[in-house]
Amino acid sequence: MAKVDGVGLGYSYHLPSAGWSLRIRNTLSQFSDLFSEFNRYIAPAYHHDRCERSVQMRLYTMHKREFVMVFLAFFACFGLAVFIGLAGPPITSTSEHKFNLSSNDAANTPFNMHSPAMSTYNQQLWVIAKITTKNINEVIVEVKGFNISVSIDGLQGGHSSVTILPKSNAHNRPRHLRCEQLTCDEFIVMHLGFLNYVHYNITVQFQGLETFHRSYIIQDVTFYFKSYNPAFTQIEIWFRFIFLLTTFIVTCWFGHSLRKYAVHDWSTEQKWMSVLLPLLLLYNDPIFPMMFIVNSWVSGMLDAVLQATFLCALLLFWLCIYHGLRQNERRILTFYLPKLIIVGSLWLAAVIMASLQKYNEFRDPTYSYKLDTSNFYGFKVFFCIVCGVYLTYLLCLILRAYSELRSMPYFDMRLKFLTLLMLIVLSISFTVTVLRFGVGALEDNFVAELSTTYKNSAEFMSFYGLLNFYLYTMAYVYSPATGAVFESTITKDNPAFSMINDSDEDVIYGSDEESRRPLNRCQNDDDSD
Repeated sequence: MAKVDGVGLGYSYHLPSAGWSLRIRNTLSQFSDLFSEFNRYIAPAYHHDRCERSVQMRLYTMHKREFVMVFLAFFACFGLAVFIGLAGPPITSTSEHKFNLSSNDAANTPFNMHSPAMSTYNQQLWVIAKITTKNINEVIVEVKGFNISVSIDGLQGGHSSVTILPKSNAHNRPRHLRCEQLTCDEFIVMHLGFLNYVHYNITVQFQGLETFHRSYIIQDVTFYFKSYNPAFTQIEIWFRFIFLLTTFIVTCWFGHSLRKYAVHDWSTEQKWMSVLLPLLLLYNDPIFPMMFIVNSWVSGMLDAVLQATFLCALLLFWLCIYHGLRQNERRILTFYLPKLIIVGSLWLAAVIMASLQKYNEFRDPTYSYKLDTSNFYGFKVFFCIVCGVYLTYLLCLILRAYSELRSMPYFDMRLKFLTLLMLIVLSISFTVTVLRFGVGALEDNFVAELSTTYKNSAEFMSFYGLLNFYLYTMAYVYSPATGAVFESTITKDNPAFSMINDSDEDVIYGSDEESRRPLNRCQNDDDSD
């Protein structure tokens, strides 16, 4: 080691090993400076996640008073629909035939009845029986497996008779009777899914009630002819047409508002709305009037399939939105397939039950889904299990979405709006279902059937109005913002690249230079004078 002449020069010689380490350190420092220079271009910004960009939604530009006005408009439209339903006619029309019994062999006496005048606007016909006894004891009596024999003749306008179910080959179906003191539970004798004739002559005979009649004495039997009220049918046709026309207008408007944007630039909500709105058109059933023209079970089955398809698509939408907001890689096998299996199971169960019921009732007027108890119980258990899995999965996705995205601007707005509107729809649907079927909705009314608790049109208007107004509200909020410029109305749909340092009140889009700044800037990059 040697020392150089001159004081204060500070130079000294080093060993070769020390010299090499210093050179390596200087080289790494130069690469570090070069990396820092291009750091802002290497760091992720909005223009690097091209596939996850999304069109600016109206949701981002709405103020609090606009949100209040949107929800007020939703409740006002829904309230108007419910009011029209409450003021509308009863959903069913009922006539009765009462037979008094006194002889000992009255339990085997045939009951001959003539139905009131029917038209296609009555849609369907139910014959319901109710037995009254002289039993004064408080013991509950049950009679299982007694048979009902039914024969049906249809009468044309010129009073010419056409045999539907001949007496020689009358259908015998087992029924279950449960009596408490003087009254017994009602049970369905027969059901006609399509009305071809003006009048029907129906003969009903009970078999297997002799022992019960000797013990408790059947006092009288009342048969109720129930059908849809023609006035309600007209309201249903008109409002389905109004909802269908309104949905078509909203669908065209929503598609027109997105016409200048590429599909891959749409947000997840906008893509789903482009699917749900056409399905809402099918939910409102454009072919519904065919049910009054064609004597076939296919039209009724198609109506049930279209409704089940839309409802299951709505369930799939909720799963995909809550999961997709925090995950930008949405592969078919890992992202969509598990959700399709869960929702597809619900759809398949609903379609199979509705199709079998429509087909069997059309083929055999005395058919009742309660006869096939094993398959019915299996469907009910399967449906309940899948519903439980779906609700658990949805709840987990909601909790994870809120835990990861609630502090991110714009994403918290999307979550709050989606969750609030979904809870409103679910709570109203649950309330109407309880009022319609009672708390035992999955016990005896698991498959939809005509119930005497349907007193007015409010339930129909509630369900159809709720789902239609729900989609209209989302279409308005998720549509592109008014006056937005095409080149600058791109915001991210990826929570990993969210604008963390912005607030909901700040301007949504900054300059191009600001958008290129890295999200995790180094301290050395800060501007200082």
